[in-house]
Amino acid sequence: MPGRSRRRPVKTTGTLPPEGSAAALDRSHPLPVRQWPITLVLGLAVVGLGVTWFGDFKYGLLLTGAALLVGAALRLVLPEVGMLAVRSRFTDVTVLGFLGAVIVLLTLIAQPDPWLRLSVLDNMGHLIGRQRR
Repeated sequence: MPGRSRRRPVKTTGTLPPEGSAAALDRSHPLPVRQWPITLVLGLAVVGLGVTWFGDFKYGLLLTGAALLVGAALRLVLPEVGMLAVRSRFTDVTVLGFLGAVIVLLTLIAQPDPWLRLSVLDNMGHLIGRQRR
């Protein structure tokens, strides 16, 4: 076809924002309030990381994992979540839920003195030479 170039366009056109990416509140509110879902999730994560840094790492990581789980729940139930919407609703909920659950699970089984004991981990420890308690 004459006149058509095979080069990529300089400007991307035709991309749509993800579903539910409109601000949670109208423009009469300041930006952090309009974007309260992402503000809440980031605030919880920052508090969790602060607790991890300055206090007990297990409580801090539980709070950080819980922040991701709260983000997944908000993305699932709210029609508009603003900047918390990155991809499709399914992808956002799946990724946030998986990462939050993994962080919480790893925190619960972290040594020393895990809050959750899994016999599979004890068996693996026994195989590599660790004595059972």
